[in-house]
Amino acid sequence: MIEALAKEKIISIVTEQNYDDTKAGRLVYSYDSTPNYQALPDAVVSPRNTSEVAEVVKICNEHHIPIVPRGSGTNLCGGTCPLEGGIVMLFKHMNKILEIDEENLTATVQPGVITFDVITAVEARGLFYPPDPGSMKISTIGGNINENSGGLRGLKYGVTRDYVMALEVVLPNGEIIRTGGKLAKDVAGYDFTRLYVGSEGTLGIVTEATLKLIPIPDAKKTMLALYQDMEEAAKTVSKIIANRIIPATLEFLDQPTLKVVEDYARIGLPTDVQAVLLIEQDGPLEVVERDILKISEICRQENAVSVQIAQSEAEAEALRTARRTALSALARLKPTTILEDATVPRSEIATMVKAINEIALKYNLDICTFGHAGDGNLHPTCPTDARNHEEMERVEKAFAEIFEKAIELGGTITGEHGVGVMKAPYLEWKLGETGIAAMKAVKNALDPNNIMNPGKVFAEISRKRVKVGQ
Repeated sequence: MIEALAKEKIISIVTEQNYDDTKAGRLVYSYDSTPNYQALPDAVVSPRNTSEVAEVVKICNEHHIPIVPRGSGTNLCGGTCPLEGGIVMLFKHMNKILEIDEENLTATVQPGVITFDVITAVEARGLFYPPDPGSMKISTIGGNINENSGGLRGLKYGVTRDYVMALEVVLPNGEIIRTGGKLAKDVAGYDFTRLYVGSEGTLGIVTEATLKLIPIPDAKKTMLALYQDMEEAAKTVSKIIANRIIPATLEFLDQPTLKVVEDYARIGLPTDVQAVLLIEQDGPLEVVERDILKISEICRQENAVSVQIAQSEAEAEALRTARRTALSALARLKPTTILEDATVPRSEIATMVKAINEIALKYNLDICTFGHAGDGNLHPTCPTDARNHEEMERVEKAFAEIFEKAIELGGTITGEHGVGVMKAPYLEWKLGETGIAAMKAVKNALDPNNIMNPGKVFAEISRKRVKVGQ
């Protein structure tokens, strides 16, 4: 509960229209896209500029009121669920593209701007912002920065972190700092820009970002390779990279996912094969044509039963859209959908896919696997029902084993979804006690009152690996 005095102070800053503590208003922001997590905030606050953000943060710090910065709530780690109440801070007023600087190849934006709007605006200038999370048509740049979002183009172009050049951040004490700049080189002090990208709103609030742009590729070709053996598909991924070819997109879908996506999208995807690879290359036309030809040869060498190149941009876009709708399609199967993102080195994809299938069989679960095979980021997805407590226990044990297997293979518990509350119990598996202590030292130094998105990243009780599977 927010004290009357603190409430009065906040309203004096943002106005009554931008302070909502009605039951209905709070309920809307009590959850995000993560199943099984919901908690009511005490209020929803919508500041109109950086100054208002800073003043609200000062009041919250003084009164020890938790703050959860929120974009569109599309994250899948419980990252914007207000577990400890307090305020959810929205950026619906701070949603503008402030500048597109063609001389320095940058775009400066506010945190509430939609990712797809940035992509569209810069492409109209012949420029390119590559990060393309599956939720890009509704997710915000601020949310992408907090989660360090990836996307289908991550293999060749990297993730959000690789395109954030500068930030304006409100610290937990309400002071404002600027990090980085429109610079190709800058090693003055600690790299706070990188620290804040992926910090999940636990260290401060991003109120402005300068993004790196690149020239838009001249040409693009898309192809679909079909396999009757999932391991052969996985081996193809490794062989393409081993041949020094880095596609813009290299995606994997197994048969259960294919069937569901085709039933949902109805674009003519084959459902009688065990797996498909969706491969896209862009760049100079001669390079694209050479790479697609070589990739086709590699696919056939690895026993692809069919290799099809899209004959038009409309056909290619239909394939990309089908891949992006995988989660939506799977979500139609059962009331609850658990989608994860265990990540392994590319060379271990075949081993990881096999392990996921064995774990699904062990726990008598349906687990569909798709994802960014080119960078080892797989999305094992389990349609289930949160009301079935016995099945949910099996789901939790299965994913614990999947995370453990990923780490065993040199991977990680999350490649792009973030830690939030979902992965917090497993973070120590990846970082160890000393790594967790180092992270907590940073958190405590910047946010000693623990007002910034409390309850996320750091689990109160870590899970011990010896108990996995028991």
